[in-house]
Amino acid sequence: MTIYRYEENPLITPLDVPPLHKDHEVIGAFNAGVAKYKDEILLLLRVAERPISTSEETIKAPIIHPETKKLEIITFDRTDPQYDFEDPRMIRLADNLDGFVYLTSLSYIRIARSKDGRQFTVDDKAFLYPFNEYQTFGIEDARCTQIGDTYYVNFSSVSPMGVCDSMICTTDFEHFEDMGNIFAPENKDVLLFPEKINGKYYALHRPSLKSIGNYDIWIASSPDLQAWGNHKHLIGIQQDSWNSGRIGGGLVPIKTEKGWLEIYHGATKEQRYCMGAVLLDLDDPTKVIARTKNPIMEPDAEYEKKGFFGDVVFGCGGLVDGDKLIMYYGVADTSMAGCELSISAILEQLDKEG
Repeated sequence: MTIYRYEENPLITPLDVPPLHKDHEVIGAFNAGVAKYKDEILLLLRVAERPISTSEETIKAPIIHPETKKLEIITFDRTDPQYDFEDPRMIRLADNLDGFVYLTSLSYIRIARSKDGRQFTVDDKAFLYPFNEYQTFGIEDARCTQIGDTYYVNFSSVSPMGVCDSMICTTDFEHFEDMGNIFAPENKDVLLFPEKINGKYYALHRPSLKSIGNYDIWIASSPDLQAWGNHKHLIGIQQDSWNSGRIGGGLVPIKTEKGWLEIYHGATKEQRYCMGAVLLDLDDPTKVIARTKNPIMEPDAEYEKKGFFGDVVFGCGGLVDGDKLIMYYGVADTSMAGCELSISAILEQLDKEG
């Protein structure tokens, strides 16, 4: 698969984003949803800010107080045997490493704007900042789907209650309407199809199971974008492969003559993230036509291999221009990059491998 990575990559790094909070540092500007609005390309950046610690012996965790809506900082002693600090992204209980009790950074959504798709200017203020009790640990990994003149933005809301998928809608990227939580915890990587199919809206989602099962992609339908049901398992992880650990939706599904093309992410159990593709039936997207056995994109460039969390390419949005797919993707949980792929070449790989 031929991929044209932009020479300007990475397009946006943490150094390009001044922190909103005093005594914080931006450690990530990544995993952005994508929209074309008027004459601009918008990246709905996930910005992660970490409180600066003046001592190597302490770890700080930011949290939005659910009642006052103000930022609070909790400080931990790195030698405290109750906690595990090995993963720099989170604080775990030493006797329960399956989850986390705090995050070491607070994420929110900030817009970067561009006329040419390569040179971006980041807004001074946040577009989506934690605004309810389901977001006290932050807002992460937005996806954006345009239906008519309305843009629907899905994102992960993170709190001690779990990770759920929330949605807002906007027509101007200044004001928005809160549409609530549309998938309960634990659920991530929700993607809306850009049009109704036989009178129904469809969405991909990824339940994160704690008892039995895998991190697989499911599909659901809705009459109104809020009441979701008829949940069906769509595709699963593949043992001993590039997506043996987990999979999840990436880009908003693309309508082609052969079917709905979904570019999704997959990771090994060692957390190496790549991008793959699956083709779904145009009239019934619960039916899988073909799926790539090999990734269409792997972390090869230096900025994809090294960063806050290395060996990651993580696409959350793209733009279609004829046969050209312009994909914007997070790299190493740190920065944003851009590339171009051929849709027909992806479909050809699906034909060969599916």
